[in-house]
Amino acid sequence: MRFLRSAAGAGAVDAVDALPLTRAGYLKDVAEARRLVGDRAAPVLETVLLRRRAVSKVDAPARWLFTDAALQQATPTPVATHRAARFAGRDVHDVTCSVGVDLAALALVADRCVGSDIDEVRLAMAAHNVSAPLVRADALRPVTRGTAVFVDPARRDAAGRRRWHAADFVPPLGALAEAYRGRDLAVKCAPGMDFAELPWDGEVELVSLGGQVREACLWTGSFAGPARRATVLGPGGPKWTVTSDGPDDCPVRAVGEWLVDPDGAVVRAGLVRQYAVTLGFGQLDERIAYLTGDERPAGVRAFRVMESGHYTEKSLRQTLRRRGVGRLEILVRGLDIDPNTLRPRLKLSGRESATVVLTRVGRTPMAYVCEASAGEA
Repeated sequence: MRFLRSAAGAGAVDAVDALPLTRAGYLKDVAEARRLVGDRAAPVLETVLLRRRAVSKVDAPARWLFTDAALQQATPTPVATHRAARFAGRDVHDVTCSVGVDLAALALVADRCVGSDIDEVRLAMAAHNVSAPLVRADALRPVTRGTAVFVDPARRDAAGRRRWHAADFVPPLGALAEAYRGRDLAVKCAPGMDFAELPWDGEVELVSLGGQVREACLWTGSFAGPARRATVLGPGGPKWTVTSDGPDDCPVRAVGEWLVDPDGAVVRAGLVRQYAVTLGFGQLDERIAYLTGDERPAGVRAFRVMESGHYTEKSLRQTLRRRGVGRLEILVRGLDIDPNTLRPRLKLSGRESATVVLTRVGRTPMAYVCEASAGEA
């Protein structure tokens, strides 16, 4: 670690970073790395490879230090920046700061900011990565008073398997809530959790970026707003949000000219009906997330319905052949259909593109053949 943080270490990393390190020539490049930096080749190689992977997570990661586990759990910069905005102007303590990815976003907006972690290696990396005071401390033993608190508990076991239950977090969610009772607290969680089982009195926010649900954040104290929130981010920040405080009186109706498959954050947050109201759309079925309306909604991906009817594999294959569809996107909800298994059986041929939405209305399986991608308005 000391070597990697030194000028000599930086030079060694730069030298190895000049190597392609692609699959085709990897063994040759590893041998060259050993020739360049000797017995320090292993940590230098790991640093180079982790920085290359970190491009999807951290802005300008060229001088960052990571562990593999810390990088896997690191928050993408747009998500960290969005979350940090609620801490603006506050005294903030990141009590599981790891290598400092979230701490860096908090430090940009906080009045004062401190990070702590129990892992000495990650703290040393954070000291290299972020200009903020650091202290070694157990997250369950508060070492600050009056600060707003951010926590990103570990959610993988020693074998790298995900932990899905709040009691299995390290530290456990219940123990964190008790340790910081009465404080303004935010806890980053995996979006795939069952939020109904959470021991949490506050807000649950689901955040997506680039069409993928990236995290859930639990907010309490003065941070908390509506019980549920879904936020969709673009490269420049929030594009839109919908909350459980919004009206949910959308109709269940017959298919219109347009279909929308709601963003995953909306679905995971349980806000499909509230979202439908914002679009002026209805649901195809009250238990299914697909939405439909007669006018193209602005700012979201939508599909123009060209043909619809009762779904059977044979009838869909005939429809696609008649339309000359050779490239097909398959979307499925509510039916036990694997798109990757179905696709070759459809025997696609032709020059046209389409999207097929397979779902059920009541107990009836339905297929909606749509214009390939209406894109975003």
